[in-house]
Amino acid sequence: MNQARKNVALLVLCQALAMTSITILFTVAALIGAALVTDKSLATLPIALLQVAVMLTTIPASLFMQRFGRRTGFMLGTLIGIAGAGLAVIATLISNFPLFCLATVLFGIFNGFVGFYRFAAADTASVEFRAQAISLVVAGGVVAALVGPSIATWAKDWFPAALFAGSLLPIIGLQILSLGLLQGIEIPPLVSAETSEQGRSLKLILQQPIFIVAVLGSMVGYSVMVLIMTATPLAMTAVPHPFHMAATVIQWHVLGMFAPSFFTGSLINRFGVLNIILCGIFLNLLCVGINLAGIEVSYFWTALTLLGIGWNFMFVGSTTLLTQVYTPAEKAKTQAMHDFLMFTSVAFAAFLSGRLLNSFGWATVNYVALPGLVLALVAVLWLRQGSAMKTMVKS
Repeated sequence: MNQARKNVALLVLCQALAMTSITILFTVAALIGAALVTDKSLATLPIALLQVAVMLTTIPASLFMQRFGRRTGFMLGTLIGIAGAGLAVIATLISNFPLFCLATVLFGIFNGFVGFYRFAAADTASVEFRAQAISLVVAGGVVAALVGPSIATWAKDWFPAALFAGSLLPIIGLQILSLGLLQGIEIPPLVSAETSEQGRSLKLILQQPIFIVAVLGSMVGYSVMVLIMTATPLAMTAVPHPFHMAATVIQWHVLGMFAPSFFTGSLINRFGVLNIILCGIFLNLLCVGINLAGIEVSYFWTALTLLGIGWNFMFVGSTTLLTQVYTPAEKAKTQAMHDFLMFTSVAFAAFLSGRLLNSFGWATVNYVALPGLVLALVAVLWLRQGSAMKTMVKS
């Protein structure tokens, strides 16, 4: 195995551990929040603050790794994640909501660093292998789907006086293991073009049609996913469906998010990146329709699985599309701005999710997802039409 493929393999494992940890937290965070506050509309505030922390971390994390290297940045982020998980356990044990919010902020910083695993894979891969490398790293989340919700359910009663505090404890062990794996990653050293001041201005890059569609696809795909997924455990337990059923639905959702990544890269190479993003948009629209059709477990299960697959196609497709925008000198700032804008929309969606559900109900949560999906649909069709017109002119 050459070093590039070894790097991708290790990044897949690190992604698996990171996403398992994040899935555990997302499975129980809203329920912990609801238990710690009297105003139930604040139940999703910890997740919203986590997303704000991710948003604020993306740019400094990218610039930090540009200067000190990917591996150093990933290790720093992982250490912060371990501290956040430990603080979350303590906050749940002592029933301290502000402290739990602080813990999720630390975990958001961790998420802001590890979100660059996919770009690290792109950095080390050849042009031909790039889409598959990104896709395979995202596929590491399959482990999260298989074991994350199960760990949350299995460990939730470890501390009888504080339900779900035990669910958070395994995150610490998972990320200690990740620190060990990171030692084997050897990302190529930065070339002079990446550390110089050359390249187009960020303003000019942001005006490129490909960048606009890539970032819009990521923003809409990710924010719609978080909007619906964050509210789902609360909506299900309010019906009421038992927690283990809600955990199972989240498990299938996460499986839908990551399992397609074993072939998403190949699909992109065969059918084109814009067509895969379009497919993701249609799957998300289908998810909304099913959620509006009923509240039985089968509806939640089907809709959330489709939501996961739709997210995968939009996220992997948009990330791959983004790599067409920048030169080596422009890479760090372009990736940072993309993720900053994406997680800004995600933070807003997470804030909105709990309040919409508490004030207006489950149906409204789903209706709010529609305008963004329609906008993304129009944007991708616009770029595809433009690409087709250029091809006709050249021929």
